[in-house]
Order: sequence, then C-alpha cells, then structure tokens
Amino acid sequence: MNDALFLLSKMFWLVARPATAALILCCVGLIVLWRDRRWGRWPLLFGLTFFVLVLATPVSQWLTLPLEDRFARPMPPPAHVDGIIVLGGAVDQHLTAARGIPALNGAAERMTETVALAHRYPMARIVFAGGQGTFVPGALTEADVARMLFESLGLAGDRVRYESASRNTLENAVNARAIADPRPGETWLLVTSASHMPRAMGVFRHTGWTVTAWPVNYRTGHDWAVWYDAPFSERIGQFEWAVREWVGLFAYWMMGRQDRLLPEP
Repeated sequence: MNDALFLLSKMFWLVARPATAALILCCVGLIVLWRDRRWGRWPLLFGLTFFVLVLATPVSQWLTLPLEDRFARPMPPPAHVDGIIVLGGAVDQHLTAARGIPALNGAAERMTETVALAHRYPMARIVFAGGQGTFVPGALTEADVARMLFESLGLAGDRVRYESASRNTLENAVNARAIADPRPGETWLLVTSASHMPRAMGVFRHTGWTVTAWPVNYRTGHDWAVWYDAPFSERIGQFEWAVREWVGLFAYWMMGRQDRLLPEP
C-alpha cells in the first residue's frame, strides 16, 4: 500500500506542478488558436496569468510565510540535547554519483546546521533519515551522500547513525525512531526546512515521538526587499514547494498520518 501511494504521489506531482500545468495550458491554448478555435485563448490566458502572478506579486512568499512562521526555535536554546534528527532532502544523490563529491541543493542548511549543532552539543547523538525519495532511484541513497559529507567534516564514528530506507516524511519518522530508540524525557532536535516543519512535526507527534523543532532553510521574510529580491525562476520554485507542502499537509491529515491539518507549536 505504501509503495502504491509513493508512486501515485510522484506521478501526480509530475503533471500537477503549477508551472508545468500552466505551461501545458499555454501550449494547448496556442495549438487551439493555431487551428482557428477562439476558445483556445482561455487556457492560454490562464497559463500566462500564473506566470504573471508569480512575477508581479509576492504570492510565493504569501504561501510560504504561514508554514515557515508556524514553528520557531526554542529561545533560549536547550542547555542539554540528547539527540539530533536531520531529515533528507538536502542532497543530490545523482549528481554525487556522477561527480564523486557530495552535492547539495537549496536545502543545504539542513546539513550545515547539523554540523553546527554537533559542535554545540558534543554529547548529542545524530540520526540522518533519508533513502531514495526520487522517482528514478540512483546508485546512492541520501544517507550515502550524507555519510560522505559528514565524515569529510569530522562527524564520524558511532555517534552518527544513518537510515537509508525511507522515501517520505512518514517513513523518516518511523525509521528514525527505530534507530534512535529515544527514552522518555530525552530532548531531541528535529532539523528540517522551516516550510516543511509543520508536516514533519505532525508526523513525528503521530508516531508518539515528542521532538523539538529546529527549523532551517528559511526562504521568506516580513519586508518588501525579501519579497521581491528573488529572481523569477526562484519564485516559481518557491511557489511550487509551498503548494506541495500545503497539499502534503492535507493529504497526510486525510490519510491519518497527522492529527491536525496544520499542527500547532
């Protein structure tokens, strides 16, 4: 069942990505207009409206802000931390396999912050959770790339454990808990992108594991300079990521993978 849902979610997102859907509408509209059918102007208009909306307004920021503002880091930070969980999604295993060195993507702060936390809390255990979350599996898992990166930065030995079977957030939580085997009263930090934190916290709570949110990889702010500073291509990517998270929150809630549609701090 989980395999079917995983494949279905990947196939759905392949065509449902907003920019892809808008481009398809534009192409359909142009083809229909080329054949002298006036109704083709409507799909062309809808498709172009999406691109103009993302370019002219901070709609990508508006969609992402509620997600990133939902959970904040504890202030002051915990005096003692027993463990750190970092979720996959920050590495590119295909590029790593092609070039032989760890390749990171736009969520790289998940990895760099983990190294910083490891130095801040030298006694804390570390669990990296990430397997093959891509539609086309590669020779390496995310855990393989994480191991290469962390060991090159001095994080090695039994202190760091790697989970390489998970493909989504639910499997991240279940598999990481099995490896960490947390005891009652222990403090574990959850490191993931701020926009992904609501869904991650909802899932971890649903599995019965109480963790402390430690969001990273912020992409929004509360002033106009941040709203309009990103280039057009980055705004499209941010818009799609936010839509994916909102859809993911709804889907996980409907499937009973989290108790609330939008988990609360």
